[in-house]
Amino acid sequence: MECGRIFFTGHAVRRMFERSISRAEVVAVLRGGEIIAEYLDDEPFPSYLMLGLVRRRPLHVVVAVDSRGDNCYIVTVYDPDKNSWESDFRTRRPR
Repeated sequence: MECGRIFFTGHAVRRMFERSISRAEVVAVLRGGEIIAEYLDDEPFPSYLMLGLVRRRPLHVVVAVDSRGDNCYIVTVYDPDKNSWESDFRTRRPR
């Protein structure tokens, strides 16, 4: 994902701290990960769920994108739960 500037919400920073996820790891997902879900109706900006592997650790990053300003806002970051996601971490398991 192309981001001119990256901003971390307070929620994202708290979750990163709780889950021992660094800013560098989040940036690695943004640069080399893949979009696995789009939430184009989200406000104030469309958002995307991205999957990336960082040192063999799967990470999900939710990022909102202000395409007019080329800004990316990290909404949250987490380790996908194996009970909620298929083994590829791209597909949600049925509830």
